[in-house]
Amino acid sequence: MSRTNHQYRLAARPVGLPRPTDWEYVEEPVAEPGEGEVLIKVLYLSLDPAMRGWMNEGRSYVRPVEIAEVMRAGGVGRVIASRHPRFAVGDHVSGALHVQEYCLSDGRGLTKVDPALAPLPVHLGVLGSPGMTAYFGLLDIGRPEPGQTVVVSGAAGAVGSVVGQIAKIKGCRVIGIAGGERKCRLVVEEFGFDACVDYKSEDVRKALREVAPEGVDVYFDNVGGDILDAALTRLARGARVVICGAISQYNATEQVKGPANYMSLLVNRASMTGMVVFDYADRYPEAAAELAEWLSAGKLRSLVDVVDGGVQAFPDTLLRLFRGDNTGKLVLKLADG
Repeated sequence: MSRTNHQYRLAARPVGLPRPTDWEYVEEPVAEPGEGEVLIKVLYLSLDPAMRGWMNEGRSYVRPVEIAEVMRAGGVGRVIASRHPRFAVGDHVSGALHVQEYCLSDGRGLTKVDPALAPLPVHLGVLGSPGMTAYFGLLDIGRPEPGQTVVVSGAAGAVGSVVGQIAKIKGCRVIGIAGGERKCRLVVEEFGFDACVDYKSEDVRKALREVAPEGVDVYFDNVGGDILDAALTRLARGARVVICGAISQYNATEQVKGPANYMSLLVNRASMTGMVVFDYADRYPEAAAELAEWLSAGKLRSLVDVVDGGVQAFPDTLLRLFRGDNTGKLVLKLADG
């Protein structure tokens, strides 16, 4: 059967927020799988802040997306043709499927997912890369102990919301930082945080002094910039700072702003450590099993913001991340599964 693939390729390196001219919308025939290959119909795409960094040229934890290359993105899809021993027609898989309607793969990096365990978009959120990031970043690097105070920026987002919930499961007092009254209310009422600071209407440094008078034992940072600086002033002795992301800086057209209050690390004998979830790939099954157990037991809530727009909606939907329009995990639906 003849099929046509529609995809977005990177046309130019963005300066600031990505613009329509930074993308090329391409149509091409779909090839049949060769020996050892599998053809996947992409059903859902994961939209993540890290995608903005992948568009930049320069050294990073993964190579940049090249000009004229299909934009990198995680996704979930259904196998529609296979000449690969591990995958059969009808299997649902997750992996780097990219911004396109069909993906031809040699199977590397693909993981089978069970839609009976959770809806497919959840496999891009709590049971996907954001959940893994939260799990390993908090537990391996943050090392929270019962009764300690954990503060999470980007608390209404895909990673931050899971970080806070895991910290509560581990017996911690959890404070979120989010933008706007609606998001802060969601962080407390939906995700069970003890308090939430609204960075849009409050002085973050002053608010943290009030809600965490004994200091912050673990600070999980997703935004960088001024909020990271404010959190550094509130560290407790021996605190651990987890650097996961810096969404406030991704579209900066000037030099990235680093932490001015870093001397607090010395004064408080604290540590600040960067984390990249890919480093834990061999332990994903461990995290997935425990996250799924918490999810099924009702200890962990999943909030997925699904935009049903097809691949054509990708450029506009991606911008929702940087406008702060999404709540929870942002997913773009391409097709029914």
